[in-house]
This record gives sequence, structure tokens and C-alpha cells, in this order.
Amino acid sequence: MTFRRLVPRSGLWQHRDFLKLWSAETISLFGTQVTFLALPFVAIAILSASPFEVALLATVEFLPFILFSLPAGVWVDRLPRRPILIVGDLGRAAALASIPVAHLAGLLTIYQLYAVAFINGVLTVFFDVAYMSYLPALVDRDELVEGNAKLEVSRSSAQIGGPGIGGILIGLVSAPIAVVVDALSFVASAIFIFLIRRREPPVKQAAREPTTRSEPMSGMRSEIAVGLRYVFGHRYLRSIAACTATANFFGNIVFSIFLVYLLRDLELRPELVGLIFAIGNIGFLVGALVASRTSARLGVGPTIVASALLFGPPMLLIPLAPRDFPAPLLIASGLFAGLANVVYNVTQVSFRQAITPERMQGRMNATMRFIVWGTIPLGQVLGGVLATTIGLLPTIWIGAIGSCFAFLPVLLSPVRSLQEMPEPVDDDEPPTAPDTVHPDADGVIRGPAGGQLPTPDES
Repeated sequence: MTFRRLVPRSGLWQHRDFLKLWSAETISLFGTQVTFLALPFVAIAILSASPFEVALLATVEFLPFILFSLPAGVWVDRLPRRPILIVGDLGRAAALASIPVAHLAGLLTIYQLYAVAFINGVLTVFFDVAYMSYLPALVDRDELVEGNAKLEVSRSSAQIGGPGIGGILIGLVSAPIAVVVDALSFVASAIFIFLIRRREPPVKQAAREPTTRSEPMSGMRSEIAVGLRYVFGHRYLRSIAACTATANFFGNIVFSIFLVYLLRDLELRPELVGLIFAIGNIGFLVGALVASRTSARLGVGPTIVASALLFGPPMLLIPLAPRDFPAPLLIASGLFAGLANVVYNVTQVSFRQAITPERMQGRMNATMRFIVWGTIPLGQVLGGVLATTIGLLPTIWIGAIGSCFAFLPVLLSPVRSLQEMPEPVDDDEPPTAPDTVHPDADGVIRGPAGGQLPTPDES
């Protein structure tokens, strides 16, 4: 196995099946951004929810990432991924459509919002794990950075335009009706995924199949354990997981109450809130556009460390924003934090996908998602509790300061020395203990034989 610098090509624009996946995700992301504003607006403006209830709403949506991520990874590795994506889209469309129906019937309650958020979260767990595992089966591994960067451009564009559209729709037709846009976007996404023609590689089953009724659950547990050992036994994956989990924990102390802070403490109008999100989210688009070149120029490891380092400080601008004119600092916070966030995500996700065998993609992604998204509801609950006890502004300070230290796990790990992306991992290559990897004097990560990156332990 050899190394080379990964220079993205523009060929994926001619890849029809990738374009269908890209179109599906782009449409869905724009709809999701509308719901991102609309759902808490329903709770705050229509149901008069408290700050804790608003934070709990976000927590309920992310709780499934703790409960179901690991089993989802096993099922994604056992089953074809495209049907999982389609069912996830259609299920989320149905759940969201119940909100405007209940509102028009005068039956909408905060408990229904909790139920919809939970169902949406469960389906998103399966969709996201399958989606992240589906991309490496759809494109060549040396196209992963390009593919992830293009998908991040879509995500960033949605984060720029979606909140503005959401704010306008909420002002025109009310928040519950605006949720219809997201429901329709999931239907459109399912159609595009259904039209993908490329067949997935045959599903590789575990070495020992369950043979009795008592064994399926045991088989599930053993496969979950394989995914956990794979991630925690890999020095790169575990340090990336620790960094991302820390950033998500402290970041969501802030984000769980951010909208309440804007609407109640700063008394901003919905249209201005949407505008702040839209302009601030330009940082996501810039990050997506420069991620590939940054990784190629600085190296994979330095890019991961630098982008993680630059994520936290911009969040300090949120509590520093003056009450009489907060928009400029709030926008600046979104710009710089978003840029760093996307560069980090594109680089580390592409690296994870590149080094992981096809048969382990689902469990690796599920384990990573379990770890890094599992801290999100913890941060959200703590944010709600702190906001109720010490107030919104002190809580935001705590989250912002904590975010500044999230980069330490990758800084203090061998990730910082990794210069180049690995060649595709051979699924049939015998595994080698990941902790035997060491950087040569030139900083390029090489294996014990001098030219290879060992495949992480899959036992």
C-alpha cells in the first residue's frame, strides 16, 4: 500500500448516479433548514414553550443517536443501503406532515413535537449511517474528498439560503405550515435515490451467521463490539472521535438555547434571525469550497488540527455581541466557525472513509456517530438546565469557552503528523494492529514495513 497526495478532480459532475445522490441530499437539506427554524418557532411562538422545553425538543431529536446508532451500523452492513435511504426519507416526510395537519385541526401539542422529533431522529440515524456508507460504494475512493466537498457545498448553500427562506415562510404562512416544505423535500429526495442505477457491492456477511433463534441478538452484540473495537483501537479514529464529541458537547450547550436567546433576550424579529443565519452560514460554503485545496496544501493532519483549533474562538463573539446592535458579531461568529467546521468535517470524514474496509463502513460510521452525536443531547440538556438556573447569557459563555479546547485530542495525537491520504484499503488484506503506525522523519505516516498504513484491527 502506498501514499500519494489526493488532488480532487471535477469528474463527479459527469457521474450520473452521484448527481442523483447529490440532488437528493441538496433538496432535502434546503427543506431541513426550514424546519430547523420552524420547529422551535412552533414551540416558542405557538405553544409558549419554556427555554428548557425548547432545549428538550432538540434533545429528543438527538437522543436516538445514543440509543440506535450502534445497531443501525450493524443493519447497514447487513442490508443494501439504498432501500434504507428511501424508507428513511419517506418516513421523515410522513412524520413532519403530521405537524401542519394537527395544527389545522387545533390538536397540536408540545408532546406531538417531541414524538415527531424522536421519530425523525430515529430515521435520521439509519439514513445518515447508510448515506455515509453508501458514498464509498458509489464513487471511487480517490474521489471521496471531491464527493464530500460537493455535498458540503450543498449543505452550506442550504444553510445560507434555507434560514432566509424559512424566516420568510414563517412570516407568511406560520411555522407549522412551513414544515410542509421539509416534508416535500424528503419525498423528492427519495425519488432521486430510487433513480440511482449503480448496484451496490454484495453485502459481506459476518464470519459466523446466527443459526438459532437465540443467536441473532448475540450476533448483533458481537458485531457492535467489532465496530467499537475498530474505532477505539484505531489511534486516528479515536482521537478524531474525542475532538468532535467535545466540540459537539460544548457547542450544543450554546445552540440548544441560541434561538431562545435571539428571540427573547435580544428581541430579534424572525426575518432578522433568518438573515443572521443565512449570512453567517456563508462560512460553511467557503469552507466547502476551500477544504480540498487546504488539505492538499497543508496536509491531512495539519488541516484537521488547524480547523478544530479555529472552531471554538468565534463562538465567543456570541456573548460579546452588544444588545443594541448584535447582528455583526453574530454573523461573524457564524462565518468563521462555519468555515472551520466544514474544512474539519470534509477532511476527517474523507480520511475515515478512505482507511475503512467496505464491510466495516457501516459499523465504523455508526460507532463514530454514536460517540460524536451522542454528546449532543447531553450538551442540550445541560444547556437547558443551566439556562433555567443561571440564565441564558452565562450558559452561552460556558459553552463558548469549552468549545475553545475541543482541538486538544487531535493536537495531542499522531493525527497532527499525517500528511497524505491513504490509498484504498483492500478488504481482503490481513488486518494489522493500528497502534503500530508511526510517522517517519518527513512527517508522512508509514507502516512498520516503511511504506504502508496498517489496516485497523477488525477482530
